[in-house]
Amino acid sequence: MDTKTVGAKFGWNFDNTYARLPETFFSFVGPTPVRSPEVAVLNHDLARSLGLDPDALSGSEGAEIFAGNRIPEGAQPIAQAYAGHQFGYFTMLGDGRAILLGEQIAPSGMRFDIQLKGAGRTPYSRGGDGRAALGPMLREYIISEAMYALGIPTTRSLAVATTGEKVYRETALPGAVLARVAASHIRVGMFEYAARWRTVEELKALADYTIRRHFSCPEDPKCCGGSDRNGDMPGHIHRRNENPYLCLLKEAVRRQAELVAKWQLVGFIHGVMNTDNMALSGETIDYGPCAFMDAYDPDTVFSSIDIHGRYAYGRQPGIAAWNLARFAETLLPLLHEDGNKAVDLAQGAVSEFGELFGAAWLRGMRSKLGIFDEESRDADLINSLLEIMYENKADFTNTFRALTYNEDLDIDMFSTDEFKRWKARWHERLGRQRQPESAVFRLMKESNPVVIPRNHRVEEALEAAEKRGDYSIMEKLVRALSKPYENTPDKDYFTAPPGPSFCGYRTFCGT
Repeated sequence: MDTKTVGAKFGWNFDNTYARLPETFFSFVGPTPVRSPEVAVLNHDLARSLGLDPDALSGSEGAEIFAGNRIPEGAQPIAQAYAGHQFGYFTMLGDGRAILLGEQIAPSGMRFDIQLKGAGRTPYSRGGDGRAALGPMLREYIISEAMYALGIPTTRSLAVATTGEKVYRETALPGAVLARVAASHIRVGMFEYAARWRTVEELKALADYTIRRHFSCPEDPKCCGGSDRNGDMPGHIHRRNENPYLCLLKEAVRRQAELVAKWQLVGFIHGVMNTDNMALSGETIDYGPCAFMDAYDPDTVFSSIDIHGRYAYGRQPGIAAWNLARFAETLLPLLHEDGNKAVDLAQGAVSEFGELFGAAWLRGMRSKLGIFDEESRDADLINSLLEIMYENKADFTNTFRALTYNEDLDIDMFSTDEFKRWKARWHERLGRQRQPESAVFRLMKESNPVVIPRNHRVEEALEAAEKRGDYSIMEKLVRALSKPYENTPDKDYFTAPPGPSFCGYRTFCGT
C-alpha cells in the first residue's frame, strides 16, 4: 500500500523550516501505511485552534491521515536525529517510531509541529518495529490534555488512530498512532548529537534555528539573535548586547525551572527525564511512564524501568539541573572562543536554576495555601505541612483540596495534634495579610486542582478502550480533567484515591 497525498480541504497549512536545516539532523522518511485505520479519539477543540476542520477529519479520510496512509499537502515527512543521556548513560537515538509531518501554521500565526508517533520504522529504529500500542497512545492523550488543563506547558494530543494491526510486546496488542502537537520537538539531545558528531558550523545552525523558533524577541532585533518570531511562545526576555547563545542557555534554564516547579506543585512525576526528553521550548514532552502521586512521598517512583529511583518525584529538580548542564556543555564552542571563559559562562547560567526553581516553587506553594505576601518563615510553614503529610501518608491532591474547601474528606491526618498545631500557625499567617478571606479562597481555588488523572481511573479507561472498544469511560475522564479546578459533584468519582489493592502500581514506557 503506497502513502498518498491529500489536499488542503481539511485546513492543513504546512511549513517545513526544520527540514531546511542541514540534512545531518534528520532523514526524509514517510510513515508506513497500515491495514485499516480508524479514528479512535479526535481533539475537536485543538483541531479548530489549529485551523483544521474536525468534522472532515473525523471520518475515513482523517483516519488515513492520522495513521500515516495519506500525507497532507505541503507536509514533508522526516525523522529527527538526536542523542541523549538515558538514565545517565550517553547513546545515539533519534525518532525510532515517530515521523514529523511538518509545522502547521495556525490562524493565530503560531507554528506547531505535527508528529505521528507509532508511524513505522525509520533509520533510527535500532531494531524496533516503529509501532505503538493503543493503550500507551491513549494514555498520552489523557495525561497531556490533563496537563494542558492544569496550566502546565505541554505537548498536546490531536488524535489517536487505530491501525487494524497488532503490535507485539509481551503479548499481542492493538496498534495505534498518536498525532502529537508541539511548539517543536527540539531537545537537549539534538544538541548533544550535534556537539558529539557534527561540526561547529552545524551546531551553530541548530542553535540559530532554535533561537529564531523559540527565543527571538520581536521588540528588540538585537535580543537573542534575531527578530523572527516564527510561531514563538510567550515569555521572552531582553538581554541587550549579550551573547545570543548565552541568552539561549539562560532562557532554557528559566523555562525548565518554572516547568519542573509546576510539576512538583501538582504531584506530577515524569518518569523518564532523559536529556532527549527535555524540550527546549519549555514544554513537557514524552508521556511514557509518567503518573501523578497519590500519597505524598518524595521518593515516589512509578516507572518500571527506574529501578534505582533516579527520576523520583523529589529528585526531578536536581535531574533537570543535571540535564541543563549537559545542554550547557554542548554550547561551549559558541559561548566564547576562550574555553575557560566559556565554561565560566556556562556554569554561571546553570547555577541560576536552583534559585529560579526555588522561587517558582515557593511562589506556587504560597498560592496553594492562600498566601499573597512574603514572610521569611513561609518555607518552614510549607515544609512542616509536607512533613506531616509524609508521616501520615496523606493524599497530596486531596489534602490541598480539603484545605481549600474546608472539607474533611476522611483524611486521618486532620485529627492529629501535630496537624492541628500546624493549622493554627497557618491561620495566624493568613491573619497577618491584608487580603480578605474571600480572596484567600479564590487564590487557593485557582491553585489547587480538585481532579487529576489518577492512575487507577486512567487504567480503568484504558482497559475499557483496549479490551472492549468502549471509549465512553475515557471520554468522561477527559471531560472531568478538562476543568480540574472546578469542585462539582460530578467529579467525586474521579477524586477518590485508589484502594490498597492498587499499591505498587507501575507504569511502562510502551516502546
